Amino acid sequence: MEHQVHVGDIVDVTITGIQPYGAFALLPDGSSGLIHISEISDGFVRDVNQFVFYGEQVKVKVIDIDNVHHQARLSLKAVAKKRRFRKRKSIVETPKGFNPLREMMPRWISRGIAKEEDV
Repeated sequence: MEHQVHVGDIVDVTITGIQPYGAFALLPDGSSGLIHISEISDGFVRDVNQFVFYGEQVKVKVIDIDNVHHQARLSLKAVAKKRRFRKRKSIVETPKGFNPLREMMPRWISRGIAKEEDV
């Protein structure tokens, strides 16, 4: 064990599991904790996977410790004021690719040069 964690500590944890009701995490002292879905964000959380992912390291606040079961209650929202909502969509290239940019670039450059000459 590295060091004992206490209520109120802000620590880096590693997400070890995700369930519909929250995310499990490994604390620096080797104990485990749960970030309940209500402690993920101030906003509505439909899917925990959109806020954290397995293996990610995040900062959390320890809000309670169950010494009998050696588990901590953790809060992500208490530390991260505005945690980014992650949409897991990939970028799809259009069939035209960069051709529209390639076609417009000479016009934009000539307009820019013409505006500089007017100054």
